[in-house]
Amino acid sequence: MKVLIVGGAGYIGGALTDILLKTKHEIKVYDALLFEESYLKDVPFVFGDVRNKDLLKEQLKWADAVVWFAALVGDGACAINPEISIELNQGMVKWLANNFDGRIVFMSTCSVYGENDSVLDEQAPTNPLSVYAVTKLAAEKYLKDKNAIIFRLGTIFGLGDSYARIRLDLVLNTLTTKAIIDHKFTVFGGDQWRPLLHVRDAAQAVADNIDTSHTGIYNLHQENVKIIDLAREVEKQVPNLEMEIVDIKFQDARNYKVSSDKARKILSFKPKYTADDGIKEVKKLIEEHRIRDVNNPRYSNQNFLTMFNTHHYFSEDK
Repeated sequence: MKVLIVGGAGYIGGALTDILLKTKHEIKVYDALLFEESYLKDVPFVFGDVRNKDLLKEQLKWADAVVWFAALVGDGACAINPEISIELNQGMVKWLANNFDGRIVFMSTCSVYGENDSVLDEQAPTNPLSVYAVTKLAAEKYLKDKNAIIFRLGTIFGLGDSYARIRLDLVLNTLTTKAIIDHKFTVFGGDQWRPLLHVRDAAQAVADNIDTSHTGIYNLHQENVKIIDLAREVEKQVPNLEMEIVDIKFQDARNYKVSSDKARKILSFKPKYTADDGIKEVKKLIEEHRIRDVNNPRYSNQNFLTMFNTHHYFSEDK
């Protein structure tokens, strides 16, 4: 099968590319290299913005299946410029649904559940609390009648591949990095729940379902963890760590636990990597000085985009 990976130079896309290179699929990556200076993998590559519809349509003619990672990702990143976030995360998915009849694998987010104390399956009420979550939920609806499988991903962590940048703005990666670099971190509240998912487990679920007939929405996570308990797991692996717990709530109001029973039953989803695995991976990366500057804005979606005038960066001339 010919698979077009839109946004394939990114965090999960890089992991997926490595997996698919070991299969019989023919792959091509389409990416605007927003966070990268170059694309070094020995994979057919097309440099392009997803809003370049003429260029993208040519690639869609080639493809049997499209994996759609293209998006501004994260609450903070999308809040910088809601108009552009809506255009990219929502408007272009509508365009895709209207211009491609092949297989679509789409990345949504468990953030659509917002704040809820119950364990949430795919039938649970949604409660998006950010532009990011609102746009992802809207995009899901455009794919309702398509040959599309939609993954509501938990909070991603860990190392994806050897080329794509790691994100250090995700809770497990952030806590581990701060613990090693600063030898201290602050946990605000800590009773918030997050469904964690290793980046390579997310990529494997995508790879396993490119050519299946399964459609609809599936939650994907490995375990539900309280932030405070995750912090204590980091503390176990980082000696002489000073952890401060503050009762004041963090500005992020999300609090949700999910069930991935549907994916486990129907898709045979079996995540391999635990939070402990992710902490060890990031710890090794930082301790071996394989990142020159962990404070470089490129490792945080929000910080990187804040550096730019986003209206200019995402202008039609780009």
